[in-house]
Amino acid sequence: MTWPGKPLDTPEDALVTPADAPEAAWPEGPGGGRVLDLLEGPKARVTELVRVGRIAAEFVRGFRALHFVGPCVTVFGSARFKEHHPYYLLARAVGERMAALGVTTMTGGGPGIMEAANRGAKEAGGHSIGCNIELPAEQHENKYLDRFITFRYFFVRKVMLVKYSVAFVVLPGGFGTLDELFEALTLVQTKKIEMFPVVLMGVAYWSRLLDFIRGTLVRNKTIDASDTRLLTVTDSPDEAAAAVERALRQYDKTWKGPKRRAVLGEKPLPSDK
Repeated sequence: MTWPGKPLDTPEDALVTPADAPEAAWPEGPGGGRVLDLLEGPKARVTELVRVGRIAAEFVRGFRALHFVGPCVTVFGSARFKEHHPYYLLARAVGERMAALGVTTMTGGGPGIMEAANRGAKEAGGHSIGCNIELPAEQHENKYLDRFITFRYFFVRKVMLVKYSVAFVVLPGGFGTLDELFEALTLVQTKKIEMFPVVLMGVAYWSRLLDFIRGTLVRNKTIDASDTRLLTVTDSPDEAAAAVERALRQYDKTWKGPKRRAVLGEKPLPSDK
């Protein structure tokens, strides 16, 4: 099968393919070193109980922060693309289309693709949310956000992104982007979530990955050929918006916006005022 969509025009220096990369042996993995305390095996019972409480508190904080943001579309992609890069411009156009649909644009809240999507939504009069994660190299929020929430635990953040989203739009990125992409595909494939478009943008950038999916996974029957239809692959913001709009029609049938309660300190987003 051929993936839909026309490849995005990119300057020659904007895309490095495997053929362009210098030949080198695959580096040896770390094989040790310190991992986060959570992953270091059993601890004292009291320590584990305190940790459960901390995790529960982070869930509650996330629920409270995002309870009224409405249906969201989460946009993923690298923090490393600069303002004039074609992928930055593409993400900005995606944010604009999401605002036109009336959905909130949610990202990791950082620079690059995240900033571009938030910027497009904000400049088009839409809502813009950032869900950050604590990292060793601190990531600062971009200036196009109505609300910015920082999480300690990746898995809590993942729950929030899926819980409040009606679709994922995935632009070029690295390990984190791939992680979110395949987790979303797995949730849809296993029917843990339904009516959930996963839109992959940057056809030239992802071409080797798409070849791997078709030529290795499907060919070796580790996924079904029909699973490739879980992805919408395009460079068109309008096609991405159309995929989101189809899901939104189903979502609107069941969506009932919760009411704010002043006694709980529940406030509207700045862009609602």
